[in-house]
Formats: sequence, C-alpha cells, structure tokens
Amino acid sequence: MSRVRVRFAPSPTGGLHLGGMRTVLYNYLFAKKHGGDFVLRIEDTDQTRFVAGAEEYIFNCLEWCGMTPDESSRKEGAYGPYRQSERKAIYGQYAEQLVKSGHAYYAFDTPEALEQMRIQYKTEKNPSPMYDAKVRQYMSNSLTCSPEEVQRLFEAKTPYVIRMKMPENETVSFTDMIRGEISFDTNLVDDKVLLKSDGMPTYHLAVVVDDYLMKITHAFRGEEWLPSAPVHLLLWQYLGWKDAMPQWAHLPLILKPDGNGKLSKRDGDRLGFPVFAMNWQDPKTGEHTEGFKEKGFLPEAFINMLALLGWSSGKEQELFSIEELIETFSIEQVHKGGAKFDYEKAKWFNHCYIQKQQNEQLAVLMQSFIKTEKKYPSDYLVKVAGLIKERCHLLSDFWAQGHFFFETPAIEELQAIKDKWNTDKAAFFITWTVALNSVTDWSHDILEQSFNAQVVATGLKKGEVMLPLRIMLVGGKYGPGVFDIAALIGKEETLYRIQQVVQQL
Repeated sequence: MSRVRVRFAPSPTGGLHLGGMRTVLYNYLFAKKHGGDFVLRIEDTDQTRFVAGAEEYIFNCLEWCGMTPDESSRKEGAYGPYRQSERKAIYGQYAEQLVKSGHAYYAFDTPEALEQMRIQYKTEKNPSPMYDAKVRQYMSNSLTCSPEEVQRLFEAKTPYVIRMKMPENETVSFTDMIRGEISFDTNLVDDKVLLKSDGMPTYHLAVVVDDYLMKITHAFRGEEWLPSAPVHLLLWQYLGWKDAMPQWAHLPLILKPDGNGKLSKRDGDRLGFPVFAMNWQDPKTGEHTEGFKEKGFLPEAFINMLALLGWSSGKEQELFSIEELIETFSIEQVHKGGAKFDYEKAKWFNHCYIQKQQNEQLAVLMQSFIKTEKKYPSDYLVKVAGLIKERCHLLSDFWAQGHFFFETPAIEELQAIKDKWNTDKAAFFITWTVALNSVTDWSHDILEQSFNAQVVATGLKKGEVMLPLRIMLVGGKYGPGVFDIAALIGKEETLYRIQQVVQQL
C-alpha cells in the first residue's frame, strides 16, 4: 500500500467555519493513524474572492489546535508549490490535453450571450438552463464553429474558456468510504468551465491535477461537493489517471441546533455562539466575528467536540485526548446524516477540560480575560483558578465567576441583606470586624473559627449572617467558600468590603 497522503485545501476567503475545521481534524487523524502525511494546499485560483490575511488566519487556526501540516506553503515538501496561484503554468497543459482528446472544448461566449442563453432556454420544466449537450450546439464554441472560425477567434484574441464536454446518457459511479456506492446520470451535469479566460483553473480542474501530482491517496470533503463528483470522476478517467484516483469520503453537514439546514455564521450571530475557530475581521467590510478561542474554549475541548460532530467511536466514552482520537478514529464510522450543533454540549466539553487543567496552566490562560490593568502575581492567579474553575464552562467565565478577586464588587444583592437586617446582625459584623483587626494568621481556618466563635457569642444562627457576608465580599449570592475568598483578598480588603456595606444598611 502506498503511503497515506491527505490534504486540506481551503480557499483564503474568510473565517474558518466549524465544518472546515472538522475536515481538517478528520484528515489529520486519518493521516496520523496511518503514519501518513497531512498536506495544506491553498486553493486561491478565484482571485475575485481572495481576502488579504485569510491564509495567515488559516495557519493560525491550525496552530491553535496543534494540527501542524507536514507540507504547506510554510513547510515546502517535494510536491510544491502549495498555493494554486503559484501553480498556474501547470494547469493549462492538462486543459489543452483534454481538448486534444475530445473531452473538452474552447468556448468563446460573452457574458451577454450566456445571460441570453439562460433567458432563451428557460422553461417551466427547466427554470435554470445549463450549458450542456443540448445547449452547447447553439453557442459559440469550438464544437459549433469551423476550424477556420476558431483560428480567426484566436488570432483576434477573443477571450475564451475551456469547458469539459460531458458525455450524454452515461452513468458514472464510485465507492464513497462513508456512503458506499454512489452513481450519477451525466445528463444532469453541465459542461463545467475547467480553465477561465485569465488562464486560471477552476476548482474542478485544479483539484484533480493537484491531487494527482501531490500523490493524494484519500480526499475527505463536505457532502456539498457530491454534485461535482461526476465531473471529477470523468477528469481522472479522461486524463488517464483513474488508477491513481484517491479514495473519497464526503462528510455530513454540520446542522443548525434545530436540525433544519446547514449551520451558518448568521445562526451563530442570531443564537449567540461562535461558528469560526478564531476571531475573524473582514478587511473589506470591517465586520468582526468572534471565534471559539476568544470565546474561551481550550483547543483540546474544541477538538474533542468537533470529532464527535458526525463520528462515533462505538463506545460510551465522550472525552478523548488527541492521542486517543488518533488511535480510535475510523472514517468508516463517520455518520451519513448531518450532525446537529449543540452549543451547551460544546460548553460541557470545555468545562470538563477546564477541570482537567493544572491550576498553573489555567492561571496563564485566564490572564487575557481579566478586565483590570492591575498586574497580579502568578501564585495569586493560581489560587484564584483553583477556587473558581469548577464554576467555569468558558475561560471567559473566570471574570464573571471571580471578578471580586480583582476588584471591589458592586453590591447587586443589597436588598437581600436589607430585607432581614436588624440591630443584632449589625452588632455581629461590627464586633467581628473589630476582632479581625487583631488576627495575625489570615487563613481560611482561622477566619472560620473566628466567625463561628462570634456566632456562638451572639446567639445568632450561622446561616443568618453567612449570606450577608457572602454578598458583602462577592456582591451576589455566588462564588466559592467565603473564607477562601477572604483569605485570598486579604485583611484590608475584607474589612473594607464589610464596613462599606454595613454603613449602607
């Protein structure tokens, strides 16, 4: 068996969607499981859609997830260049080869003529006419023009494209690694453009030529590319490379949470969750789209969640390290049906991985989410991380769940104290703060002992004063143990917060 070689071939046109990242992951897992190569090829043949910065963004997304390509424009291998725009000279010869063998032809139609064709041949049964075997005979191309007329058009430098000549009344088939045997009727496929008037190939020609020259053995792509499969199958055959064609697998769609249609960026905007791997800002429109990384996801959780969006190991296990995924992954166990995206489940994965992280590592990760300019020592952040990580589903939750460790909180639940406040409780806190002034060992256990002793001395129930203390220190009815909080923020800040609230009551 030849060495396994897979490729991810994105267009540098914008943010990297969940579906694209899952395609990366399945390619990566397959390559690593079989000791093969993972290739990143940039498909930038459509210069009208090219977006500056998008290629670097793609590399950054893969780097964040730890899926570094074995070959790419940044790590040249034996099959470069790895940008299609730099391979322009390669494609023309294969397009011309197809013309010579009678499987393609020159088409000189103007945009106006093409638009007229769509109007002229539009019927109730055929609302979107195709440039196919029935229509091509009425158009301006090397099949309808005489050789002399074709030569005259060339000499006049008339713009032309090269179209594939789809055969009539044939059935083409292939075996998909996920879906099994799939067949297509060639009468339902139009004569695709293979080479554009600017000399650049379309996706159809470029993907076949590049996969052949780069010795790709397996090609995994989204199911939206299934309608293009008959074109590609015939190109492999017509170019004489049928025996070298990769095995294909068409991955299921990632669906909206309700299952009705493909998940889009608009769905994320509407429902309040990211659909891109990392933040993306469109340089043309200035539009900013939040990514999973900046939302507060760990890459390990993101990968684990992605792997199970359409694939099952057959076990009850849900948490997989990347090493376990490589060992367990099988493309044949990818589902045929679409996978509904569940953001709450995604956050559950992230919560699990936050718990598994060492506090020291979390302290580093949480720093970018702390909304204060004051710098804190690393050991302080480590302690905070240990106290609040059980309450965090996202790294960004560290601020919501622990802001009171970094700032004196606004008291949002003051009314909850006022409703049951009395002179006995006021006396309790006044007396206790006086006692706290003389405490030298400012630790959790000593603070709790002091609090309990004051409760006994005043005859109050502990619960009557515990909730007010929490609200004084935190601002609300949440957070880790109150004595852990007091011990960490220190004597001066603890006394200040208690006294500030008591004075308002």
